[in-house]
Amino acid sequence: MNVQTVLDDIAAQAAAGELVFSTHAAVALRVQKLLDDADCAIESLGTLISADPLLAARTLAVANSTAYNPGGRPITELKAAIARLGFSTLRSLTASIIVRQLAGDSFQTEQAALAARLWEHTAHVAALSRVIARRITRQNPEAAFLAGILHEIGGFYLIGQAARHPGLFNNDLEPWHEDGEARVGGAILRVLDVPESLADALETVWTGFLSMPPRSLGDTVLLADELAPVESPLDALTGMSRRGMSTEIELLVDEQTLSAILAESAAEVASLANALKH
Repeated sequence: MNVQTVLDDIAAQAAAGELVFSTHAAVALRVQKLLDDADCAIESLGTLISADPLLAARTLAVANSTAYNPGGRPITELKAAIARLGFSTLRSLTASIIVRQLAGDSFQTEQAALAARLWEHTAHVAALSRVIARRITRQNPEAAFLAGILHEIGGFYLIGQAARHPGLFNNDLEPWHEDGEARVGGAILRVLDVPESLADALETVWTGFLSMPPRSLGDTVLLADELAPVESPLDALTGMSRRGMSTEIELLVDEQTLSAILAESAAEVASLANALKH
């Protein structure tokens, strides 16, 4: 199998907008469009979100996470959950449904396990990105949260295409990190009409390097990716493991120490990552 040819084919298909969305993702896309309406009402959002059990459950779970509900008083109604989260976070939640569904639901056990592991990694990166944006890089935390959710969007699409290319994950996928991830991910972002500023940040994640000290939105996600306790399985498959840099990062970020910030935020990160995984 010529992996470069396969990746070229997958990138071309994504660029052509030939994306097939599941029922869950279709509802999420409708919510995204409703959120773009300046006259969008919470009641309308609640009605639409309640039509999809997965999105409704995730909305309630995140609204009850430590990150958004530090007081711990249970939120059981969608209207209250939407009000607590705000429209920016709802965009991130709908994006999380779309991203996960790009992997499809009819693949082999091996691909299902790969997608589950990739989503676990994504959930941790998104949660860490939110904390790092607020505490270190001073970026918009909700923008960082969304960027974290989207940073493996190409990987989920790649997994979803595995049935068309049997044996793909048994080959050396080095070309994926050379330019495949940026081409496929960028094409999908354009189809989904993701804002240019966010797309630029993700381009940095896919093709750039972590600057020290980290300042930009792209740096925020790259740092979260380095520190996530669950590594992307695609990194392992391509021999591009990003582990082992914690000490260097610790020395370069700030004297208030990264470990102290992460320790203080551990409950928030764990709660939010767990809410996203359901």
